[in-house]
Amino acid sequence: MLLILIAVLLSSLFYYVQAFKYGLSAKRWALAGLIAGPMLLPIFTAKKRMAVRKATGFNSIFLRA
Repeated sequence: MLLILIAVLLSSLFYYVQAFKYGLSAKRWALAGLIAGPMLLPIFTAKKRMAVRKATGFNSIFLRA
């Protein structure tokens, strides 16, 4: 039980920091991380990718170093 609680809290912190970094609503993602935990990762990754594509444009190249 303690391991599940730690995983949910760490994932909430992870989603908060990453959402803040990519310009998404950080509080909303932190709350969703508290509710869904690590199972939210595919949805978060898709939203993050859409936000980056929206900011850079769909016909541009985005290179990660």
